Amino acid sequence: MRSIKSFGLAVFCLFVLFNFAGTALAAPQTECPVMGGKINKDIYVDYQGQRIYFCCEACPPKFKEDPEKYLAKMKEMGQEPEVIDQSKKEGEQEQGKMDMDQQDHKGHEPKE
Repeated sequence: MRSIKSFGLAVFCLFVLFNFAGTALAAPQTECPVMGGKINKDIYVDYQGQRIYFCCEACPPKFKEDPEKYLAKMKEMGQEPEVIDQSKKEGEQEQGKMDMDQQDHKGHEPKE
């Protein structure tokens, strides 16, 4: 019986280690999760207490189609979204604004 408890504790510790190790080692976001370009801090979406930045106005609508896909992609890139004020309702989205004439879309192709 004691070995079963020890085994269970070891499994639990490994679970915690592997689930939180990536989060602890993740760097702040520097690349757009949709197109891979350098982020513009004026263009963002707030999603479930996190702020996700993008390279251009074309990216937020693509992100909104499948947020979990792009959050997973950020995790794979070793980057994490900025944590924002938790007083917003879960799932609420807010998009940053930028004038269209300030954008450079040359060479932007979605990275899938």
